[in-house]
Amino acid sequence: MGMLEIKKLSKSFGDLEVLRDVNISVEKGEVVVIIGPSGSGKSTMLRCINLLEHPTGGEILYQDQDITKLGKQVTEYRKHVGMVFQRFNLFPLKNVLENIMYAPIHLNKLSKETAKEQAMELLRKVGLETKADAYPSSLSGGQQQRVAIARALAMQPDMLLFDEPTSALDPELVGDVLEVMKQLANEGMTMVVVTHEMGFAKEVADRVIFMDGGYVVESDTPAEIFTNPKNDRTRAFLARVL
Repeated sequence: MGMLEIKKLSKSFGDLEVLRDVNISVEKGEVVVIIGPSGSGKSTMLRCINLLEHPTGGEILYQDQDITKLGKQVTEYRKHVGMVFQRFNLFPLKNVLENIMYAPIHLNKLSKETAKEQAMELLRKVGLETKADAYPSSLSGGQQQRVAIARALAMQPDMLLFDEPTSALDPELVGDVLEVMKQLANEGMTMVVVTHEMGFAKEVADRVIFMDGGYVVESDTPAEIFTNPKNDRTRAFLARVL
């Protein structure tokens, strides 16, 4: 059993079927990168893993527990599985330090002192210790995203989900964010990353999953997917983006 097992996952919005019979397993310490055209269901699947969307059918097992049946315990589950969004979702009226300290204090009941120490350590990790007192509006998009990653790490999650973390950024700011993500991967963080950054997928992923039309079309090592894709749709997609 993997840390995360997605079985026969489906999701519909009204008559629109966005996910169909999706089966994915993620092992502890694995970096799984999900690629595919816009509208292929990648982000919806990630939102289902974090229960921001409720699946229409199927199971999502996290450490053998079906999280679709959690009800009110979902907050407890989200402490273990952090999420970094395309838009950084920082609290605009709190400074960088307060943004990172908020959840550990309110959800994990950490003392302010401990939360502050941890937050400063995380800011050093993402290269922003000089920005502790700055407000999100004064930061570049890339800096805000690195703060958002630090904020997700503040809950000491077992797994991180990234939903196109660089697609809202100016091209020259993408590298810094990917660098932080690479560092996390090297430290053994379990990660599921939806991205358009093929270089990151090639270099950092243990496994690449290609989705199209709500299905998992192909799942393999980066070497296989990028040099020897088995499926026509995978080949066509890669021909367009590479």
